[in-house]
Amino acid sequence: MLKRNIPLNAGEGHVIRLARGRLAPGVSTQEGTLTPLQPWQPWSADMQPLCYWDDEPVALSIEQTPQEGWIEGREWLSLLPESWFSLLSTALQVSAWLDNHRFCGRCGAQATRLGAEFAMHCDACGHRNYPRISPCIITLVTRGEAMLLARSPRFAPGRYSTLAGFIEPGESAEEAVHREVFEEVGVYIDNLRYHKSQAWPFPHSLMLGYFAEATTRRIHIDGVEISDAAWFSPRKLPTLPPAYSISRELIETHLARVRGDDYLTE
Repeated sequence: MLKRNIPLNAGEGHVIRLARGRLAPGVSTQEGTLTPLQPWQPWSADMQPLCYWDDEPVALSIEQTPQEGWIEGREWLSLLPESWFSLLSTALQVSAWLDNHRFCGRCGAQATRLGAEFAMHCDACGHRNYPRISPCIITLVTRGEAMLLARSPRFAPGRYSTLAGFIEPGESAEEAVHREVFEEVGVYIDNLRYHKSQAWPFPHSLMLGYFAEATTRRIHIDGVEISDAAWFSPRKLPTLPPAYSISRELIETHLARVRGDDYLTE
């Protein structure tokens, strides 16, 4: 449904209005689902042409302050079907980049937005800045049917998720999996298996999803990034991450594998 061609010569189309990670409600689908797409309208010069959605051009309007009733990005992802994830993710990441890179990171001069690509150009020193994408690993550690899930201090009460962290300079994704798991919960792992990736627009991550098997069981949390961690049986699970997240997909994939292998008794 999303085409990543930038609609350079459109001049009009749908608009997504954003301010500080919140998107304005717009028109509804034929099924009655509210969306962040504003009605078809002329585009002003300060709007950023973004993409095509269902073959119709879409632009961003980045505003300073969200108005009453504007909805946070994570809530939009929970309200809309999964097919909307790519559009919302693109809009959130491009808007965060534009908002945070108005000035050159090399010399401090004001940057100019280019039309033909997502790029900010500095006329003073020639530096060109593109949207930042930060690679991360996210890992479901298992031991038999049990899953190692953890809590960040930022999570909602009772919610547990898989382990994740940024890849450091000079580090492979697989090295990052081993390091992050040991740093956060003190567990050694083996048998890494890549699953899939997911853009994560909070604000600009690319999550590389893995499964890993624990070779040790005892947990030692770091007490900083992780406030609690535990082994959970598929028979008794905590509150899980939202359905649109790759973390939840890793968990659900493992649970489906467990059911298929007849680990659980009726």
